[in-house]
Amino acid sequence: MSENQVVIDAIINGEKIKSEKQAPRENPTRPDEIVGYAPVNTREDAIRAIDAAHEAFSSWTETSLDERIERMRRAIQKIKDQTAEIAELLSREHGKPLYDSEGEIAVSLAWMEFACDNAKEVLENEIQEHESGRTIIARDGIGVVSAITPWNYPLSLSIIKVAPALLAGNTMVLKPSPLAPLAVSKVVEIISDEFPKGVLNLVHGESDVGVELTSNPKVAKIAFTGGTETAKHIMKAAADTIKNMTLELGGNDAAIVLEDFDVHDERAMRRLVISNFLTSGQICMIAKRIYVHRAIYDEFVEKYIEAANKWIRVGDPFNKDVTIGPVNNRKQADYVQSLIDDAKSKGAKVIKLGKILDEEAFKAGYFMQPTVVLGADYKDRIVVEEQFGPTVPILPFDDDEHAISLANDSIYGLTSSVWGEEGHAVKVAKRIQAGTTMINTAAIQGLDVRFPFGGVKQSGIGREYGKEGLLAYTDTHVINIPKDGELPYIPE
Repeated sequence: MSENQVVIDAIINGEKIKSEKQAPRENPTRPDEIVGYAPVNTREDAIRAIDAAHEAFSSWTETSLDERIERMRRAIQKIKDQTAEIAELLSREHGKPLYDSEGEIAVSLAWMEFACDNAKEVLENEIQEHESGRTIIARDGIGVVSAITPWNYPLSLSIIKVAPALLAGNTMVLKPSPLAPLAVSKVVEIISDEFPKGVLNLVHGESDVGVELTSNPKVAKIAFTGGTETAKHIMKAAADTIKNMTLELGGNDAAIVLEDFDVHDERAMRRLVISNFLTSGQICMIAKRIYVHRAIYDEFVEKYIEAANKWIRVGDPFNKDVTIGPVNNRKQADYVQSLIDDAKSKGAKVIKLGKILDEEAFKAGYFMQPTVVLGADYKDRIVVEEQFGPTVPILPFDDDEHAISLANDSIYGLTSSVWGEEGHAVKVAKRIQAGTTMINTAAIQGLDVRFPFGGVKQSGIGREYGKEGLLAYTDTHVINIPKDGELPYIPE
């Protein structure tokens, strides 16, 4: 084993637990290089972790909110102190450029700090005095939370669950994706060390571990980010015990470019390009299909390609000139290529974008040169399916009604964006079926952790971030105290 390789252990009841079997994680830039190893935990390990969390809940939920906040703030500082090391590990195992990894850590820390800053306002008991007595509205912890997180933004999509769950007095068992398990495990270890044993547990493994985390009767809530099809299985597994759920699922986010959009606005055009290709397009909330008013379509395409060619530079994530790294894994790259090939077979035109900075490295890794697809049909796979990779179709529309109809013609409704004169754009935005609609920006560029985030339709249930993201990890408990203990309309 190389000195540069990282070995991750499970964390159960405050102890590192080694596994007989370990899974290697390769570097997507150089797949013959093993970055590290994560354990392949068993169903029995998952049960032990759930039992530990269940045992810890009764005492943890009784701790003061001040203590919970203090512990979380200590973890925040330790993550800040190790940002450089964590970002490097994330880029090595994931493939995203270093600036992107640093940005993910920054978003995670911003959310942790927001949660700490707002925990008292949101989570402390509300007491109402009224003519018939007094009512206490308490925000109780729910119990054991199982969190299952994806590979595309492994840190932020884990922290979005960990921070509010622990602050609200819950305990947790977290299972990261095997496609990016290393950096997130380091962060979870940092946080776990600041909390009592059993409050935050970490397991890895295959589907049997996931099934236990979603069906075990001691689990009170499931927090999942991932694919819609997987979520359907989770809901079925959780049905017998009617578990609380927060599900942030797939998206096929539409970007509508109105006739009054200024195609000569280079900064706006660059924002649109970034909203399509940041993290090689592997973001749930990225703009995945662009609809452009027919009157400006041709000029828009020309200026879009110009902007893309200026910003997109494909190569090693540690090259400071690089803006886009490899796709995270071969399976995803093959899927994205199948969508492109399907569009080409039906007559669409595929245009390569940007520069490849190192041809040799490009051939060795899971790289894909970003592409724009022109002339696709509205019902082609590349338009209807979530690509989750560095390609995007651009299609024309005739008027606002047409654009809104096209945007809403999807089983998904995570985010969307409208580009054009602000008043006009807002008017259109109000009619789009999505959890979030951004104006003249999209994707991470328009994300604000102070406000709730989540989807409609098959893009999810519940909200994360914002004050709602804290409340999502509580049960509302109403305690009524009448003035004299009797109600006047009931006879003696």
